[in-house]
Amino acid sequence: MAELGHEGGLLVAKAIGSVAGAWVSLVYLMPKSMREAASRFMTGVSCGVMFGGPAGLWLTERLGLAGQLSPVETTLSGAAAASLSAWWVLGALVRVANRYGAKTDPP
Repeated sequence: MAELGHEGGLLVAKAIGSVAGAWVSLVYLMPKSMREAASRFMTGVSCGVMFGGPAGLWLTERLGLAGQLSPVETTLSGAAAASLSAWWVLGALVRVANRYGAKTDPP
């Protein structure tokens, strides 16, 4: 039962970090419509929850902070970073796909 409590703290850290990262991405570049805002917010939260742990571990290793941050801090910062960068990464992938994708002539 103690394991479930510890895991719950990490899930809360992922949720808080994901929401914070998604919110910052909306404030940094205002969406054009409510639909775009909802889409960006849900994309950010989803990516933050899914990739928060691995992103946090990667960041702590790259920044030389391994062993200095608690698992909750690592997860929180990773979720925020993954959430914040999700929309930007997807936008870059769309641009690359549009540029190098197969060109079809309209009928």
